Amino acid sequence: MAGSALAGRREHGGTRSPFVRLTELLAGLEPSKPLINLSVGEPRHPMPDFVAPVIAANVNGFAKYPMLRGTDRFRTAAANWLGRRYRLPRAIDPNKEVVVLNGSREGLFLAGVAAKRLLGERAGKPAIIVPNPFYPAYGAGAEVAGCELVALPALRENNFIPDYDAVPDELLARTVAIYLCSPANPQGSVLPRETLSSVIARAREAGAYVFADECYSEIWLGDKKPVGALEACGASFDNVVAFNSLSKRSNLPGLRCGFAAGDAKFIAAYADLRNVCAPQVPEPLQEVAVTAYGDEHHVEDTRKLYREKFDLADKLLGAHFGHKRPEGGFFLWLDVTSLGDDEAATKTLFTEAGLRVVPGSYLAREGSDGKNPGAGYIRVALVDDLRTTEEALTRLASFGK
Repeated sequence: MAGSALAGRREHGGTRSPFVRLTELLAGLEPSKPLINLSVGEPRHPMPDFVAPVIAANVNGFAKYPMLRGTDRFRTAAANWLGRRYRLPRAIDPNKEVVVLNGSREGLFLAGVAAKRLLGERAGKPAIIVPNPFYPAYGAGAEVAGCELVALPALRENNFIPDYDAVPDELLARTVAIYLCSPANPQGSVLPRETLSSVIARAREAGAYVFADECYSEIWLGDKKPVGALEACGASFDNVVAFNSLSKRSNLPGLRCGFAAGDAKFIAAYADLRNVCAPQVPEPLQEVAVTAYGDEHHVEDTRKLYREKFDLADKLLGAHFGHKRPEGGFFLWLDVTSLGDDEAATKTLFTEAGLRVVPGSYLAREGSDGKNPGAGYIRVALVDDLRTTEEALTRLASFGK
């Protein structure tokens, strides 16, 4: 069972950035229309108007080194936001169960390293389990930690949710951590509470950690809020850590501010590791985060704008390229096999439509069965304003019909 579908193997290029590979793919090509960049998941919505005044009021904070775990005000604001957003089994302790991050990418990368250090010897070669496709930081962390990366295919027939029940006990016994992403990047699928609870229960039994990447948690496109790992974990936060940031929620990708919250023992060990190798977050930026976590109006405006953009996608694309409105996030995950493989389709869309997208195979790894679950797909980031998004979707819809 641990063979074809479950085991992941390193492809040529290891943990190379998909964006570096994309730049190489498109080198020497010229778009025939004004370029619209749909490749990077960087929100281009208006920045909240409170950002500049808060920084100005706290500008003297740049003159000192910040505390690595975060200010009391930041950790309390993050804990309070979690308590309002989710139905938690109890309140998060901001002193023991929250740590500030220089963006969730840094946090997710170091989490695997910290887990390996904390758990020590496992029953065989230590492993880290990720969904496939996956955020590259997971794989980079596994590589640095010296762990085998096991990538579980997330396929259309299973609503792009990996079959976690198929993971054998022998693999779990040597697993250091299981990374979850909900809503998923790139497919936008949301993990049901039952799936979260089952994965957490099996991880606990095996002594492994569950790292929940929830940075798209506030972009849901239907009526139901995504369930968080910390509210699906039973009576305690043992073995569970959630990661979030303000990049997507508050349109502040350049702020580089987020948090990890959950298992107190892990947070303590994680903070010790970060204390010697990770960047601190300046206090004025933490003050922006305090204000951001205390305000939902700008988040609601952002969510409304994303819904309007997906309404356009539904109208202009229909079922073209296998389009189906995702449950969350801001990506389209489109089957472009009608245009050739995903690299060929990416080049065609760039040269003939002026659209820069990411080949799906660059976001995934080939399994031991020889299949890459991202092959034949492209990822399209709907991060621009409505006018630009409508133009991009109109160009996209004209291909392959």
